Amino acid sequence: MKITEIESKTIISRAKKPSAWFGVQYGMNIYRGCQHHCIYCDSRSECYHVDDFDGEIIVKTNAATLLEKSLSKMYKRYTIGSGAMSDPYMPIEKKYTLTRQCLEIMDHYDMRAHLATKSNLILRDVDVLERIAKRYVSVAMTVTTMDEELAKVIEPNAPTPKERMEAVGILNSLGIKAGLLLMPQLPFLMEDREHLDKIIKACTDYDVQFIYPAFGVTLRDRQREYFYNKLEAYDSSLVPKYQKKYKNYYSASCVNSKKMYQYFKQRAKEEKLYIGMPLYEREVSNAQMSFFDNI
Repeated sequence: MKITEIESKTIISRAKKPSAWFGVQYGMNIYRGCQHHCIYCDSRSECYHVDDFDGEIIVKTNAATLLEKSLSKMYKRYTIGSGAMSDPYMPIEKKYTLTRQCLEIMDHYDMRAHLATKSNLILRDVDVLERIAKRYVSVAMTVTTMDEELAKVIEPNAPTPKERMEAVGILNSLGIKAGLLLMPQLPFLMEDREHLDKIIKACTDYDVQFIYPAFGVTLRDRQREYFYNKLEAYDSSLVPKYQKKYKNYYSASCVNSKKMYQYFKQRAKEEKLYIGMPLYEREVSNAQMSFFDNI
C-alpha cells in the first residue's frame, strides 16, 4: 500500500450527538484508509471523501502536536473517541505510534477515552489505558464471527476473532472496560443460531462487559460495489440474493433480523451479558444514585 504523510490542520471534531456513539464528545481520526481490508467497510463510501481507501494510507504525522494544542485550551474534560472511520491500531501504528502518543496527551489533560478497533495491538498500550481508566475508558472490539475461515474472507488482514477476544479478556482483567461491536452481521451468512451461540459463548469466556449488535450491513455506493465483488469471488450464489432482496437500498437488515435480535437478547440475558453502549454519564449517574441510596 502507498503511505502518504501529511500535516493536517485539525485532529478532533465535535460530535453532534455524543450519546449516539459511546458518549464520545469529540472524534479523532489519526489515519485515513485502512490496512485491514474488511470487505464490508462503510468507510469506502463516497460521503467520507477517501479516494483510495484500499490502496493508500494517509498518516497525520502532526496528530499529537495538534491534539496537545487543542486540549491545552479546553477547560472541561471530555470523552474523546477514535476508530469511527479508520482503525487506530492497524499495523502501521506499530511504526508511527501516533495513537499511543495521543492517548498519553489525553491522559496528561485528564480526558476520558473510547476506542473502537479490530486489533489486539491495543494491548501494547495497556499502561496508559489503565491510567485513563481511573477516570473512564471503554474499548469496543469489533467481532463479527467466531468462524476463523469466514473471518479470513471478510476481514482478511485483521487479527483472528480469537486473538481479538483474548485481547478483550486481558483488558477487562486489568480494569479496562472492554466489549464487543457485533457489527455488521451479514445477511445470508450470519443468520443461524449456532453462529450467535458461538458469539455468546466467547463473550462469557472472556468476561465481555458489553455487546452492541447490528443485525445487518450498510450498502452505500462504492461500498456496495466492493462488497459484491468480494462476495462473488467467495460464493457466486450470494450476490443475486442481495440484489433481489435489497436492490439499491442504503442498508440491508438480515432477513431474520427481528428473530435474531430476540434470540440474542434472550441468550444474553441468560448469561447476564449487557447489551448496549456504556456511557460515562450513565455510570456517573448510577454511581450517584447508589451513593444516595446508601445514605
